[in-house]
Amino acid sequence: MTPDPEAFRAEVRAFLDAELTDEMREAAVKSTSVFTPFAPCMAWQQALAAKGWAAPRWPADQGGCEWTDAQHDIFEEELQAAGAPALLPHNLKMIGPLLLDLGTPEQKAKYLPGIYSGTDFWCQGYSEPGAGSDLASLKCAAVADGDEYVLNGSKTWTTYAHHANRMFLLVRTRFEGKPQQGITFLLIDDMKTPGIEVRPIIALDGFPEQCEVFFTDARVPRANIVGAEHDGWTVAKHLLKYERGGGAPAPGLRRKLIQVQRAAAARDDGFGNKMSDDPAFQERLGELAAEVESLDHLFRVCSPRGGGEMDPAYPSMMKTLSADLGQSIAALMIEVAGVEGLPRQLEALEVGSDVDPLSSEFDMLAMPYWLNARATTIYAGSNEIQRDLIARRVLG
Repeated sequence: MTPDPEAFRAEVRAFLDAELTDEMREAAVKSTSVFTPFAPCMAWQQALAAKGWAAPRWPADQGGCEWTDAQHDIFEEELQAAGAPALLPHNLKMIGPLLLDLGTPEQKAKYLPGIYSGTDFWCQGYSEPGAGSDLASLKCAAVADGDEYVLNGSKTWTTYAHHANRMFLLVRTRFEGKPQQGITFLLIDDMKTPGIEVRPIIALDGFPEQCEVFFTDARVPRANIVGAEHDGWTVAKHLLKYERGGGAPAPGLRRKLIQVQRAAAARDDGFGNKMSDDPAFQERLGELAAEVESLDHLFRVCSPRGGGEMDPAYPSMMKTLSADLGQSIAALMIEVAGVEGLPRQLEALEVGSDVDPLSSEFDMLAMPYWLNARATTIYAGSNEIQRDLIARRVLG
């Protein structure tokens, strides 16, 4: 029996009306990256978890929903229509699915409940000074000492490390042989472990989204290895399919286009004309809207909906296309904001400020979003690397 789609839609709307607060909606609007403002976003995840809807595509015995594809689509549509913030990806879209696939029974029992509920937040310790895209050259060392590792080294560009209480990271546990064969995937239970120091990095947009993390004789149990010792490269590649293509990018991009359209409709050129009425602007907006819908259809066709196997090139395809498209939308946002709006960047971004970023103050969001979008074609493997992977996997 197929569930009544309209009854399900009504149930979703009723839940959103009851649980989605103004602060959560404001956080969604003021997001200038894939990482929405932390506190309201985690509060929203906790509300979804209480309902049992935090990770609908997880297995049912781990909190997932046995929904049809149509129900998943309705759920995403209603989240966007209501202005819900996107959930932070490290928990539900990265470390959670990895542990479901590769974690030991003990690790699943220990970590999955907090990942799902939003009571824990994980950061990702990959990049290092001199080891970003060339991750195989990482130097952060973990030396075995009985049942523990002793960590020394550093990580950088660690998103939201100053908010996190846990970390998954790659460390070097063997220094001889091929560099990829001496890396281990490790879990840190507590970011307040002695020997761990977090230093926020103030970015060009004025906000500390990224951090440096330093390890000085920090001790971590060897039981926290995911996969086999020295085989972290394989584990990291497994996680990448979730990092690059584990979620639907179109809804967030669609929301940005709505912001652009509303802001353009509020722009008066001084002669009674609106930017939204300009044929050249309409053409660019229409092209971008068509590309967003095309990306959405690619997700529906190629993602492993219904438990099918993921095409090996699919994550690279989604990552490349969504990053390029996000940068194009960011460029149009800058054009709508105009030169006069660019110096007025940061006032509107704090959740709780009096500025409505969907009004003429839209320009305050434009430049921070554009700056952050520059990184999308670099992180999770640069687009140049993705195109090489696509060429090898599809074209041979």
